[in-house]
Amino acid sequence: MTETVVAAELDPAQAEVISATLPLVGAHIDEITEEFYRRMFAAHPGLLRNLFNRGNQAQGAQQRALAASIATFATHLVDPALPHPAELLSRIGHKHASLGVTADQYPIVHEHLFAAIVAVLGADIVTVEVAEAWDRVYWIMADTLIDLERTLYRAAGVSDGDVYRRARVVARADDPSGAVLVTVRPERATFGSAPGQYVSVGVTMPDGARQLRQYSLVGPIAADELTFAVKPVVAVAGQPAGEVSTWIADHLCVGDLLDVTVPFGDLAVPTGREPLVLISAGIGVTPMIGLLEHLTATACEVRVQVLHADRSEESHPLRRRQRELAELLPHASLDLWYEDVRAADAAGAHAGLLSVGAVELTDDTHVYLCGNNGFVQAVSAQLAERGVPAARIHCELFSPNDWLLG
Repeated sequence: MTETVVAAELDPAQAEVISATLPLVGAHIDEITEEFYRRMFAAHPGLLRNLFNRGNQAQGAQQRALAASIATFATHLVDPALPHPAELLSRIGHKHASLGVTADQYPIVHEHLFAAIVAVLGADIVTVEVAEAWDRVYWIMADTLIDLERTLYRAAGVSDGDVYRRARVVARADDPSGAVLVTVRPERATFGSAPGQYVSVGVTMPDGARQLRQYSLVGPIAADELTFAVKPVVAVAGQPAGEVSTWIADHLCVGDLLDVTVPFGDLAVPTGREPLVLISAGIGVTPMIGLLEHLTATACEVRVQVLHADRSEESHPLRRRQRELAELLPHASLDLWYEDVRAADAAGAHAGLLSVGAVELTDDTHVYLCGNNGFVQAVSAQLAERGVPAARIHCELFSPNDWLLG
């Protein structure tokens, strides 16, 4: 993980103002962020069409993520004794780098966010002192992220924001679960990646908007091509169908060109010295496949326990490859949980929800965890009950809710 340093702090008077107003801002944060995005997209409509996830915007997920992240950061600045938000900032920084975010975009966010705060709370509440204190919180967080993102760009060997490469699709495989495995080869330069990383993929939609989505790498690490997995998101109550994932599943063919970024992602790479537990649910299996590919390629000799939860054998993404990789490791085990009892019986899996109660956890075990928000929170709570320190739990979330792990 790239080290994230918060190099500035609030002065005592500003900290006092933030402490006093944080509950009020928190109570109105949904209104503030809704007003912020309304203002910003009205002034810069291209951001919604060509950068932000329209599906997350429609559901309010991006708004809640921004609000909670800033509130979490402000809380730490007020009370440095609280857990440091370095991991939260690292995850945000890597995702920003994968989208090509640059320093010149932060003043745009600042302008419309503070206009929204005044519009919702009122000028009588947002006095000069209050505005200056929250302005300080914003720029401490922004400057920390800008420095981190510049470091990530330098490490990737690219100029700030220059992360997209035209890549040709050289293979497509349709998994029985409905996931699509796409292998691409860049037209210039090499990618380079680390286990558990992801790429952003840009697709021009029928209405002309260029939408970006991030997908985990699942193939063996290679300099000249990348393989990532896409699981189409179906429409359910309160959630639209995935625009990009549906387009890829329905239309992408070998020979097509895509915009694909150089890889980013801050999952710690296993060193091969400590026991590992890889826990996933649904499409959260994909970064675990990337880790397993790395472990088999490096002839890992440590104990590896692989745990996966799904609705059934049919819905389990990359099921065969996961088993193949586990069988290639000399000290690995694979345990499955399926909610469908009949599917569990037929597959020799556990029935019901995944539990870590019977998992062997030594003092040096490192846990890797990926799934939807509810799954990650539930398993994290189980691990905490087992006494696993947070420093030995490495999480990945696909939705914009990194603050849930803070």
